[in-house]
Amino acid sequence: MSGSGAPTLVPEALTGDVTVTIVASSWHDTVMDGLIAGARRALGEAGVSVELVRVPGSFELPLGCARAFDRGADAVVALGVVIRGGTPHFDYVCEGATAGIMELMVRERKPIGYGLLTCDNEAQALDRCGVNGSHEDKGYEAACAALAMVGASA
Repeated sequence: MSGSGAPTLVPEALTGDVTVTIVASSWHDTVMDGLIAGARRALGEAGVSVELVRVPGSFELPLGCARAFDRGADAVVALGVVIRGGTPHFDYVCEGATAGIMELMVRERKPIGYGLLTCDNEAQALDRCGVNGSHEDKGYEAACAALAMVGASA
């Protein structure tokens, strides 16, 4: 686990009516519950309006994010987890979801907090999702990143 050199992220309180949508995949309940809780906590600390939308899997995150922007979201927090298996499917899902999220963010010129965990095993995912015993809280960090970019573009 790197973590070395990471910025200290704190939720930015934003003025005005800001709506953030959490778009979360539906695989791996415990990991996703931790990621969503962390994102909700950060967004709550910032005092922004939050909506949660669930999509079937991580590959569907870009479309879920696009639809959130269509419904008026000022920012999105994309949360998911892909755990490596024995086939190349892992690589295709991770690459497709990541490229789709990045392309959408640039095209829309609106922030997307990137909270897609790409892990070799479930233990790595649990260590990053913010549940008890985790060393990292990537849902919280992704929400803070989205908030920082909303603040930067205001």
